[in-house]
Amino acid sequence: MLSERRLWREPSFDLMGKIFRVNWLYVLLLCALAGVGYTALYSAAGGSPDPYATRHILRFAFGLVLMLGIGMIDIRFIARLSWLAWLGCVSLLVLVLRMGHVGKGAQRWLDLGGMQIQPSEMMKLALVLALASWFHRASWERIGNPLFLIPPIIATLIPVGLILKEPNLGTAAITGLLGGCIFFAAGVRWWKFVLVLTPLPFLAPYVYNHLHDYQRARIDTFLHPESDPLGAGYNIIQSKIALGSGGTWGKGFLQGTQGHLDFLPEKQTDFIFTMIGEEFGLAGALGVMALLCLIILGAMLIALRCRHQYGRLVAFGIACNFFLYVFVNIAMVMGAIPVGGVPLPLVSHGGSAMLTVMVGFGILMSVHVHRDVEFKMREPR
Repeated sequence: MLSERRLWREPSFDLMGKIFRVNWLYVLLLCALAGVGYTALYSAAGGSPDPYATRHILRFAFGLVLMLGIGMIDIRFIARLSWLAWLGCVSLLVLVLRMGHVGKGAQRWLDLGGMQIQPSEMMKLALVLALASWFHRASWERIGNPLFLIPPIIATLIPVGLILKEPNLGTAAITGLLGGCIFFAAGVRWWKFVLVLTPLPFLAPYVYNHLHDYQRARIDTFLHPESDPLGAGYNIIQSKIALGSGGTWGKGFLQGTQGHLDFLPEKQTDFIFTMIGEEFGLAGALGVMALLCLIILGAMLIALRCRHQYGRLVAFGIACNFFLYVFVNIAMVMGAIPVGGVPLPLVSHGGSAMLTVMVGFGILMSVHVHRDVEFKMREPR
């Protein structure tokens, strides 16, 4: 017991050694993506750094310092705080339902000293940490025991249920899907996923009938956007027009008509990728997507190179979380899925998602820096 306590307290490397072990190429990729965001937001403001681009780069600079600071923290210390982080985020979700700020028909934000935070975004990261802590060092036989899976299933369903009550169907679905990704990476048998997913198509009509009016409107608009071109279908129609008008090489920087003539709504947040597609065309959009893919693949590579299961699961979960941000946003603006309030990370204007993503990348960097440490945690009973 004494040796295990010492294992937690002793630093794995000195500070300079940790700094040298930081994946600076990965940091450069994040800086490049934030630079894309600055350029797009500069254009969204009509060729001005205010009010979007300046705030964006300042938030990223703060997030970058925070990320590197978290990266210096021993991953074993972070592991010990995993369930505490989960409990804290669940408490914030309960607090949101009691005294949260209401905006656009939903109660999703907390006002803390003049700064608004969205606990549902933080919850996704806390869920990854908690599930990784639970499955760490669990044997194949234990993972195959259905009773062993009950606590992590409950840990996933509680935040999903609280997020649904805000209501925030999109984030709740992403949170549940993220939890499922960790279950899969931990070694849960594929037939159990089939068992859970099989009833979903039969439950779809029941779920649809119990959605809020605006949620049903989003689905109806997704299926038939032309039925209300000046109302519910306006956003997605304008987004498709902007993307199509960009052609192969785009209209040129600051030359996008749909964005600069204010036909395109929410161009600084949800539809920022549409601005990029209109001004830089298919070539520019594919370039941004390639950069996003490199960031996701880099996180997967960090997971594969990690020698302890906790770090592998955390890195995989952070990569999946970032991928879900990217997939949902880009698919949304292309009309492939219903429109929802999911930003493009490190590109869209907004502080809550930026903070959450950078904290996640800080933990990812801690996994990379401490990828070779001896990691001992007692197996959950």
